[in-house]
Amino acid sequence: MTESAARRGRPRDANRDRALLDATLAVLGESGYGGLTTAAVAARAGVSTATLYRRWPSKEFLVVDAAAAYSQELTAPADTGTLEGDLRALIRAKAASMTGKEGGVLRSLIAEGGHNAALADALTKAFVLPVRLRMEEIVQRAVDRGEIAPVEHADLLGDLVIGPMMSRFFLTPLPPDEVDAGSAAETADRLLPFLLRAIGGKGSQ
Repeated sequence: MTESAARRGRPRDANRDRALLDATLAVLGESGYGGLTTAAVAARAGVSTATLYRRWPSKEFLVVDAAAAYSQELTAPADTGTLEGDLRALIRAKAASMTGKEGGVLRSLIAEGGHNAALADALTKAFVLPVRLRMEEIVQRAVDRGEIAPVEHADLLGDLVIGPMMSRFFLTPLPPDEVDAGSAAETADRLLPFLLRAIGGKGSQ
């Protein structure tokens, strides 16, 4: 039986997948990336390592998927009907995703990715490329509505979201009361007018 046929014959259990991702975040929080093993994750989730490897081919993809799953809960796509509203929803969500549990996981994964090419590639695919795509979609909707003129190099605009957020929450020493979801939203709102002007949009005020 081929691998694809085997997968068709054994549908994945979404609850088991979620248990493994939750276990991954728990082990990461306790041991960090360097101390995480697939055996520890499987034991925490109550499954065999063979079950884990049928779902993820490597430790890198497992931990990135775990962080990405948590991030997606915070950053579900929104179409508010205006450029300003769409940008506010996106940058607030990305700011929030860099605080709390997922923020801590991302910080450790980015540090590890500096000398782990496979992990760096997985992080790019899971976190950077989706933001770039979302920004292209937001800008194209705004162009279609007549809010702004077409934007050259729209594929680069996602970096205008990622860069300031990483600088603020990962590279700047901040007191604990400035790294929660509420303060993240305030930071995003301060960034919004600059991002709007960079794209050629106008705010409501």
